[in-house]
Amino acid sequence: MRNIPFLSPRKRLVSMVVAITLLCGQPLISLGQEGSSRAASKRLYEYETKPEGIEFAPFFPAKALPPSGLYLKKGDRLAIVGDSITEQKMYSRMIENYLTACVPEMNVTVRQLGWSGEKTDGFLRRMDRDCLTFQPTIATVCYGMNDARYRPFDVTNGRWYRDHYTDIVQRFKEAGVRVVVGSPGCSGKIAAWVGSKSGTLQEHNLHLCALRDIAMEVAAAEKVPFADIFWPMFQQQILAPKRLGKTGEEFAVAGKDGIHPGWAGQTMMAYAFLNALGVDGQLGEFRVDINQKKAEAKGLHEVVAFDGKELRVISKQYPYCASGSIEDDNSVRAGMELVPFQDRLNRLILIVDGVEKESRVRIGWGEESIEVSGEEAAAGINLAKRFQKTPFDNAFAAVDAAVLAKQTYETQQIKKEFHSEPAKKDFKKVVEDTEAIRKPLAEAVARSVVPVEHRIVVEKLSR
Repeated sequence: MRNIPFLSPRKRLVSMVVAITLLCGQPLISLGQEGSSRAASKRLYEYETKPEGIEFAPFFPAKALPPSGLYLKKGDRLAIVGDSITEQKMYSRMIENYLTACVPEMNVTVRQLGWSGEKTDGFLRRMDRDCLTFQPTIATVCYGMNDARYRPFDVTNGRWYRDHYTDIVQRFKEAGVRVVVGSPGCSGKIAAWVGSKSGTLQEHNLHLCALRDIAMEVAAAEKVPFADIFWPMFQQQILAPKRLGKTGEEFAVAGKDGIHPGWAGQTMMAYAFLNALGVDGQLGEFRVDINQKKAEAKGLHEVVAFDGKELRVISKQYPYCASGSIEDDNSVRAGMELVPFQDRLNRLILIVDGVEKESRVRIGWGEESIEVSGEEAAAGINLAKRFQKTPFDNAFAAVDAAVLAKQTYETQQIKKEFHSEPAKKDFKKVVEDTEAIRKPLAEAVARSVVPVEHRIVVEKLSR
């Protein structure tokens, strides 16, 4: 037998980076681009910008393509598919909460179909039964953490992942389902419970970065949107604790176990998919003229009265409500600080006319108030961003509770009932019986968005 030379960790890392480059260095073609391989002018050889620091030095992620408009359609039936990170019912709840309460006019319904421990091949085996049975019109898929097998990258596994992810997308397309391809997230620790793990944490993340690039290439080849989870999450896993003066253990974006994110990381995941779905984030606008005592509203909001100071409104569309400390890695509010969630997806704007730029304006909403300049007030204040407590909080919590109850049953439906002995004998009957149980849960979600009457107080302050 030929002797195999020992590679030091540094040489092994270099070898792995070379292998990743050889596999993942294929040009990315932007959506809608066509042409032969000789059309070099249409190839993209760009990398994401990366922060300074030795932690980022070995990483060369390809530049992600931006969303290309609204991908959702009115009346869509969305399937949210993935592994245990999806089955946590955190980012999936955020997506359903958002689509239900923030853009109710889209009339999108949702199913959560996560399965712990799953890889792409596992979903391929069950997708007809567990997913296509429900005739979704659109799906988000998020695989790669388990596909990376908690070991350093190798070319064969990269090809395996590409083939299976491509098969998933193509099977969906054959069934008339539009798809958003998601990348894996990052690792914050080596998964202690995986007996077959090997390599260093950096090698694991280089592997996940390679799979991220492969997932992006699958999306580009199949002309579907891509949701980049790995690169934003990996950056914040390193940068956010430093910014907050905490350790990576104290503020763990990838989760306390290093694999399953808490609410901060899950918010980043929800943002990636909602952004890829193309929602525009304009959730309403209120415009008041304090001198003319006039007010108007845009979106699903109705002005009841305005006396020059107090604006009364009835809203059938909510901002995304989130509480918690921005220094808590298990807080949605903290996650909103790690991505442009508020500016990109959560804009409920108040514009105040009739004030001088140099003046000060006090704005009260619910239990809180803020002071801004006249210039800021005239330009527009994002109420959802500036106010942590809002008049929508209780109503939004009711939506979240209804969504959680439904998604909890959906996990039982597919993991227990669809793979039971009765289902082997008469699958159609099991579908009918379980759908009868799910129906009132889905109806409760639809009923959970109720009109909210609230008041905004606008007061010009004396100089």
